Amino acid sequence: MKSEFDLHSFLPFLMHHASEKISLGFRDIYRDRYRMTRSEWRVLATLGQYGALTATEIIAHTGLHKTKVSRAVFSIEQRRWLKRGQDENDKRIHRLELTSQGNSAFNALCDAGAAYNQKVHDFLGADDFKRLSGLLEKLNDL
Repeated sequence: MKSEFDLHSFLPFLMHHASEKISLGFRDIYRDRYRMTRSEWRVLATLGQYGALTATEIIAHTGLHKTKVSRAVFSIEQRRWLKRGQDENDKRIHRLELTSQGNSAFNALCDAGAAYNQKVHDFLGADDFKRLSGLLEKLNDL
């Protein structure tokens, strides 16, 4: 007997595929322009938005595994987009901060991100874009 369950109308399945499609569209931008991985982009964006953070704080903001953050930090640091500084209160902790080159890359990618967001906005239309954004914010509080 066949189940009534339809995978293609199952919300987690739909959200995963939509998220991947949207993410892959933006990935082409940061990968092609800067040869960055998704983890590198997320670390760069987090530091650009919040300023100096520890690796633990980056993990909390991004949800990335610590090894992915560590690799991304190393790669971004090799490009001279990131600098390390010791925490004033605990010398074992490093605070990570974007350099001026890192901030330039972040700002350029923010511009590209805004343009990509506008492309999705135009595709969906203003009402659906606003409704979808609101629903996704609500689901993040679940």
